Amino acid sequence: MNDWSIQQIAKLAGTTSRTLRHYDDIGLLTPSSVGANGYRRYDSTALVRLQRILLLRELGLGLPQIGEILARPTAEEDALAHHLEWLRAEQDRLARQIAAVASTITALKKGEEPMAKDMFDGFDHTQYQDEVTEKWGEQAYADSDRWWRGMDAAEQADWKAQVAALNAAWQDASSRGILPDSDEGQQLAARHVAWLRGIPGTPATQPDQLAGYVRGLGDMYVADPRFAANYGGAAGARLVRDALAAYADAHL
Repeated sequence: MNDWSIQQIAKLAGTTSRTLRHYDDIGLLTPSSVGANGYRRYDSTALVRLQRILLLRELGLGLPQIGEILARPTAEEDALAHHLEWLRAEQDRLARQIAAVASTITALKKGEEPMAKDMFDGFDHTQYQDEVTEKWGEQAYADSDRWWRGMDAAEQADWKAQVAALNAAWQDASSRGILPDSDEGQQLAARHVAWLRGIPGTPATQPDQLAGYVRGLGDMYVADPRFAANYGGAAGARLVRDALAAYADAHL
């Protein structure tokens, strides 16, 4: 079996030897072997684990959270399959953004007016505006839009990291076959509802509408592939839906 030095892995992964040594110190990524000279070596199994670590970091998770996820008994190929679903969704979103910006540049170079309907394809904040307005009214969208635009870049980045961490937790639970009404499933549902209640302007802020809103969102996650991709695909979306429904029955 091939193995690589810490310097080789750092270069391949676009990280540093110092970072890899830190991962070793905290038990996140142990070298496959350490020579008498103290040199660390990493085999392909370690490389797969490092790939998962870096993917989870991209989702905004902290090292303690990543350690908890990696400690769970999940097949590496199943966990990576969920990552792949998310990456493909991101790839599609970025491809649409690239096409939109390229189209604007082309129009400007030609002295033409950019096509407004094409300029913002792939920009996420307002992509569900019509759906939000149709389901919960214009005021709900206006309130949430004002809340979002009122945050600075750091606050928006922190919010996105929270969302990514929640999505990753659902994906991980789905990959391990967690049941919707299990303790873990219900803890995730409670966390999801708390997240929803932090968004101004939605029915989640209205106690008499919360249960119906939570169930309706769960159904939408399953029905719409765009939402399902956030949870690793159809199976993950069904877990979220069923866990939220069970939580609503018990607590809302």
